[in-house]
Amino acid sequence: MNGYAIGIDIGSTCAKAVVLSPSGEILRRLILPTGWSSVDTARQIEAQLSEFLPQSRVAATGYGRVCVPYANRQVTEITCHARGACALYREKTLNVIDIGGQDTKIIRVEDGRVADFLMNDKCSAGTGRFLDVMAGTLGLSPQELNTLASRGGGVHISSMCTVFAESEIISLIGRGEKKENIAYAVVDSIATKVAAQASRLLPESGTVCLTGGLCEEKILVDALSSALNRPILTCPDGRYAGAIGAATLAGGFSNALS
Repeated sequence: MNGYAIGIDIGSTCAKAVVLSPSGEILRRLILPTGWSSVDTARQIEAQLSEFLPQSRVAATGYGRVCVPYANRQVTEITCHARGACALYREKTLNVIDIGGQDTKIIRVEDGRVADFLMNDKCSAGTGRFLDVMAGTLGLSPQELNTLASRGGGVHISSMCTVFAESEIISLIGRGEKKENIAYAVVDSIATKVAAQASRLLPESGTVCLTGGLCEEKILVDALSSALNRPILTCPDGRYAGAIGAATLAGGFSNALS
């Protein structure tokens, strides 16, 4: 390939972009809040990647993919997360759990292609939004909640609905439960809900990897691994999986990054 390949993933909460060299090496990573306007976010990305764009092929994915006028193609996030995960873990057959801001995707990939998938996009339970709401109720940032959760335990949230779960947390606060135990309950609730969704699609064996903005939160990775009773692979670039997949498609690369 001549020139660069750029993948842009405009999600509901954050927008990510990566630039691949002609040989498939990641040259640039970019992440910024999506905000209220995907159009404005796409313009910000364009400005920050202006040095690469004249010599690039661009693919866009995510909720805001239709708002990237300089993209050469638009691709669904299911396809891009599958491609990105294959590239990151250098495997063509694996299972992907993507915990996004507003939805959770379970993707089964066989020989580099999407074989099947499930998406929870009707309820925020088990998503990044659920974590944001619960952290706010506790007066914490999501990062602070995860850190605090690692020191807690012994408390569980039974409600499957975000609104009712928040009411449970308020009741726990009212009866004097320790904040670290409530934080643990929030993380445990996310892991339990995601595991229940994943168990409907995942085969009994095979690699399982986590992508999305929560992929570096060790307490969540451990909780999800325990709930599924199997190891979960993760890496710092997992949050860029959608953008990486889009970039490999824009550049015509195979699944594996160099």
